[in-house]
Amino acid sequence: MILLQLSSGQGPAECCRAVALAVSHITRQCHKAGVGLTVIETTFSDNKEGYKSILLRLYSADDDAMATQLAHQWQGSMLWVCQSPYRPRHKRKNWFFSGAVTEVDEHTMSKEITFQRCRASGAGGQHVNTTDSAVRATHTQTGICVRAESERSQHANKRIAIALIFNKLEAMKSQQLNAQNKIRWQQHQTLERGAPKRTFTGEQFKEKR
Repeated sequence: MILLQLSSGQGPAECCRAVALAVSHITRQCHKAGVGLTVIETTFSDNKEGYKSILLRLYSADDDAMATQLAHQWQGSMLWVCQSPYRPRHKRKNWFFSGAVTEVDEHTMSKEITFQRCRASGAGGQHVNTTDSAVRATHTQTGICVRAESERSQHANKRIAIALIFNKLEAMKSQQLNAQNKIRWQQHQTLERGAPKRTFTGEQFKEKR
């Protein structure tokens, strides 16, 4: 499974707008290349005209290499140069956003997940209301639980659920790493004075005993 996440980071509304424009561009690219595109998860900007973050799945029935190649074109930091559509007199014209590509082993991930069929809810017509196409997925180790019901087939919803859980696991790892880095940084600000456990002296950094 090939996932592409586009993010505006901590950028303003213009960066979020750049992500939305990028998604439109990617959609056209995929259509031209015969690559499928599914929106897995979105976080809209405050004005609803852009995305703070969006997770996409790219796939190809014939050759996943094409989907992989297309996704990697959006890996890394990108720049949108444009006068602000929201602040006409704003001097800044450079708006950055980023893309990250991840290839997920569906077979391995599915072994870590418990799936449960359930009735889809909400809009979707008669088909959605009369079939158990929705999926509730729970990651056994962490207890992370998601629900996928946007697709009509249970198989397709399972794929979406796997992608959602994988994304949440990656976010959890990132938060833990950020917390560790924050603790390390705070250590610089809260050094304990006196009674050191070890002392080093001189340019040769010799330990004093």
